[in-house]
Amino acid sequence: MKKTIIALVVIIILGVCIYFVTKNASPKDVVVEDTTATSDQDAKAAADAKAKADADAKNAPVVSIGKSVEGRDITAYHFGTGTTEVLFVGGIHGGYAWNTSLLAYQLMDYLKANPAIVPANVKVTVIPVLNPDGLNVVTGVDGRFSASQVSKVASVLVSGRFNANDVDLNRNFDCDWQASGKWQDKTVSGGANAFSEPESVAVQNYVIGNKPAAVIGWYASAGGVYASSCHNGVLKQTTDITKVFSDASGYPAHEDYNYYELTGDMMNWLAKNNIPAVSVLLKNHTDTDWSQNKAGIEAVLKYFTK
Repeated sequence: MKKTIIALVVIIILGVCIYFVTKNASPKDVVVEDTTATSDQDAKAAADAKAKADADAKNAPVVSIGKSVEGRDITAYHFGTGTTEVLFVGGIHGGYAWNTSLLAYQLMDYLKANPAIVPANVKVTVIPVLNPDGLNVVTGVDGRFSASQVSKVASVLVSGRFNANDVDLNRNFDCDWQASGKWQDKTVSGGANAFSEPESVAVQNYVIGNKPAAVIGWYASAGGVYASSCHNGVLKQTTDITKVFSDASGYPAHEDYNYYELTGDMMNWLAKNNIPAVSVLLKNHTDTDWSQNKAGIEAVLKYFTK
């Protein structure tokens, strides 16, 4: 009996010792990881990746900036990666001024074959067809076309001036916009309101997002270079570019377009937003005046190396 009691006492003492030893011991196998630094690094890496993706998208050689009423892409083509962007726009009047789109495609071919023409600090962007639905009416194809595919029917050519909502896109911008605009002696639709059409919205979004240093738009036909303004005076750089293009191309220079009242004009809307904008009107509705425009384009690009 005495041995049993002694044994129990020993067991109790051992148990108490073990309890206190384990209670005060450090849990060496338990590691608490500080994830704050890792989370910050991950967030920064994600932000950097998004910034790079956004930059790559802006500088992509080909990008859709929007869609037409009928769902056709409005495509911008980039040449060079400089921070000074010069934007060229053709085909705002679709099939009626189809030669302005052919001229834009000629420019793209020239820049592809002669990349050194684009100064290191410049990015050239070309939107060859702002009104793809109107162009399709006249050519019967989407995208690039040849002069042989253009309809010879006068009424078809005129109908191709407008988008699929029968709106004159060059009357749909926010400078003196009116629901009914003028084209020569005709009344045309300016849309339900300024920027009611997806094509003009595409330009608006692109310009706001990219802030080009200058915009040159091609139209037909009067054979001249026209400065833009919207009751804010002609910007000095607009005057400079107008003269530079005129001197190099041989087209006469004009401070404004005063043949008839313009409402909702794209180039004047650009001027309203303090973006130098120049309209180059080809001499007729069939020729691209390539040699003249090539000289004017090269002179403008040289101007932006300053």
